[in-house]
Amino acid sequence: MVDGTGQAHRLTVLLRDNADELVRRWVSSVAGTMRGRATAAELERDFREFFAVLVPVIDGGDVRGEELAEVRSLLEEMSRNRARNGYSPSETASSVFALKRVVFELAEDDEDRGLYRQLMDFSTLLDALGLFTFESYTRAREEVIKEQSEQLLELTTPVVKLWEGVLAVPLVGTLDSARTQVVMEKLLETLVETGSEHAIIDITGVFAVDTQVAQHLLKTVVAARLMGADCIVSGIRPQIAQTIVELGIEFGDITTKASLADALRHALRKEGADIVKVNR
Repeated sequence: MVDGTGQAHRLTVLLRDNADELVRRWVSSVAGTMRGRATAAELERDFREFFAVLVPVIDGGDVRGEELAEVRSLLEEMSRNRARNGYSPSETASSVFALKRVVFELAEDDEDRGLYRQLMDFSTLLDALGLFTFESYTRAREEVIKEQSEQLLELTTPVVKLWEGVLAVPLVGTLDSARTQVVMEKLLETLVETGSEHAIIDITGVFAVDTQVAQHLLKTVVAARLMGADCIVSGIRPQIAQTIVELGIEFGDITTKASLADALRHALRKEGADIVKVNR
């Protein structure tokens, strides 16, 4: 590898000849900022792999160029792993920036102006790679947050089999478009799997009902009906009933009940069964 004057790239030679010492200093510099999240052995493994692919292409120019594709791939993987393991973005990017300091310390007594220019180019490259790492971390973190949100939606919208042929969806909290979609999908899937003909949507735990929430409920009821299931909305408390009337929301021919117990009793009667209290 040569520089613009046709001379051997001195910085490349310097890095290769002092690889072990540089990695040792690099690990030492970063380990203290990890607060025990990564061991020195883990950092050394990652840094040696990164160092090995970086050194041959330090004069590769554009950080988005093909020459640095393998370097970018390693940084994306590192950023993704650290985002999933709870590292901060600064902890992630500083691992790259720390290499610049240890390289400058190694070459600080060298008076070769050609080496100095190469060090400046190397510094610019590491700055660009550090920013690329930060961007990769941000994208990975957004993916993690999206996955966690989807998992939370799954957990907060269970479909419960109450009786043979009777399902219930107990809703708690706020009902928005995204959550309604999850409710629909899970309810329809379970209706198909179980062959149930009755579905109870219980809104006892829904904080408030406005026009938008009502529309979401109606969409879910219509979707269940299209699958051949009789849908009941339960848990309509007096305050919510009053709000529905004031808003002029029409539930049409949808069966509504004050409690989940009432809705279950209604569904069982539709199934030809009944609940009888036995005096003892």
